[in-house]
Amino acid sequence: MADFVGAIDQGTTSTRFMVFDHGGNEIARHQLEHEQILPRPGWVEHNPTEIWERTRAVVESTLNKANLSASDLAAVGVTNQRETTVVWNRRTGRPYCNAIVWQDTRTDRIAAELDRDGRGQVIRRKAGLPPATYFSGGKLKWILENVPGVVEDAKRGDAIFGTIDTWLLWNLTGGVDGGVHVTDPTNASRTMLMDLETWDWDDELLSFFGVPREMLPFILPSSNPELYGVTRANGPFGGEVKLSGDLGDQQAATVGQVCFRPGEAKNTYGTGNFLLLNTGHELVRSEHGLLTTVCYQFGEDKPVYALEGSIAVTGSAVQWLRDQLGIISGAEQSESLARQVEDNGGVYFVPAFSGLFAPYWRSDARGAIVGLSRYSTNAHIARATLESICYQTRDVVEAMQADSGVTLDVLRVDGGVTANELCMQVQADLLGVPVSRPVVAETTALGAAYAAGLAVGFWRDTAELEQNWREDVRWQPTMDEEQRERGYTRWKKAVTRTLDWVDIDD
Repeated sequence: MADFVGAIDQGTTSTRFMVFDHGGNEIARHQLEHEQILPRPGWVEHNPTEIWERTRAVVESTLNKANLSASDLAAVGVTNQRETTVVWNRRTGRPYCNAIVWQDTRTDRIAAELDRDGRGQVIRRKAGLPPATYFSGGKLKWILENVPGVVEDAKRGDAIFGTIDTWLLWNLTGGVDGGVHVTDPTNASRTMLMDLETWDWDDELLSFFGVPREMLPFILPSSNPELYGVTRANGPFGGEVKLSGDLGDQQAATVGQVCFRPGEAKNTYGTGNFLLLNTGHELVRSEHGLLTTVCYQFGEDKPVYALEGSIAVTGSAVQWLRDQLGIISGAEQSESLARQVEDNGGVYFVPAFSGLFAPYWRSDARGAIVGLSRYSTNAHIARATLESICYQTRDVVEAMQADSGVTLDVLRVDGGVTANELCMQVQADLLGVPVSRPVVAETTALGAAYAAGLAVGFWRDTAELEQNWREDVRWQPTMDEEQRERGYTRWKKAVTRTLDWVDIDD
C-alpha cells in the first residue's frame, strides 16, 4: 500500500497541497496565493482559471520537493472555500465570468426579496440557512440574470455550476475530456438549494432562484469508497490517483480536529472564523442566528449535522491592516505591534466589510473603528483588530450555547491566526475557557486527507484518527469576570454603530 495521503486545500486567499503519513504528520507542502479581485465596493471575485493553475503548481511543486510520485499516494482529498460560485461551459472548459466569492454582497437585494415574500422561511426550514449574500444560490441567480449566454447554454446542458471543489474535481478528472461533475453534502448544504432531510437538490428551492437542475453536480458522500474519480496521467499528479474525499473547508477542519462526537466543537481562524458544533444525526434548527449544516457523510452512513457560526472577516482584517492601511508588513507583525500597548485604549474595531454574519445576519452593516482619541495609536488599532476576532467568536459561542444547551469546557482551535499567541490568549480571556491548539494546526487539509484515506482503507475508522490528535499549546484564561464583561458590553455597543449603513434599495 502507498505510504501517504494528499490533500488539496483551496482557500479564499491561497491554494496549498499537503501530504500526510499514517500518523497524520505533515510530510510536505507548497502554497501559492491568488489574486483578490475587487471590482466594486462589496464585490469580491476570483479567477477560476488562476485557481486551477495554482492547484496544478502546488501539487507539482510538493511532489517534486518530497521526491514523491502518484504511486506513493493512496488517495487525495479536496477541501475548498465554500459558497464561492463558478459557472463554466462543459464543452470548452471556460468560465463565463469570475467566480463570485462567499464574501461578495452584490446579491443583497436578492436575499432581501426572498425574506420579504415568505420564501425565506421555506429556505430556513428546508436548507437550514437564512437568505443571505453568503450562500451560493443567490450568486448563481445573479449570474443567470446578468451574464450573457448563460441561460441559453444552461438550457442546452452546456453551462454547469459548482463550488470550487466541483470545479477542481472536474478539471482533475479530465475537464472537457470526461471530467466528473460532483460535489458532497457539506458543500451542497451551503447553496440554499439542498434539502437537509433528503440530502438532495430540492425543486421548490431551485424554483426560488430560477436554477435548472441540469446545471447542478451530483451529490456524493464526503468520504466516498466509490470514488469521485481518478486523476489523469497528463494532470498535475503525473499519473492515476484515487480522488475519494471532498469536504467544505470548515467541515474538513472539524474532521481534522476529530470532533466526531455530538457536543464537540472547533473554531477555525482563517480569512473568517467558523465555529462548528457536532450535533450527531440530530438536525438542530437554530433560534439564535446560527446555521444548520451537514458536518460530514462517510460512505453509506447517515449524514452527521452541525450548528455553525460563520464570521466573515477575522484573519482578513489583519490582511487589511497590511494591504489597505499599510501599518504592518506581514500578518506576524500584528502581534508585535499589538503587544506595544497593554490594552485597546478604548478602541473597538468591528470589521463588517461584508456585512455581519452570525449571529446578526445584517448585510446593511459596514466596518467601523470607534472610541478613537488623540491617545490612540497604530498599536491600539492592531490590538483592537485581534480583539475583534475574539469578540466575534464570543458572539457565536453565546448563540451556540443558547441553541444547544452545550457549555464549552475547552475550545479547540486551528488555522493560520492561531500562530498569533497574543490573539489566542485574548480569546481564552474573553471566553473564560481554555483554548487548545493541536500539533497539526492546518486541520482543514488534514480533514480532507482523513476523508480520502478512510474511503480507501488507509485508516480503518474514526477511532484510529482520534489517536492521531495531540495537543500542542493550551492557553488558560487570566482575565477577571468583571473586566471580561465590561469589554464585551462595549463590544456589543460598537456593533450597533455598524448597522443600517447600507440602504439595500440603493
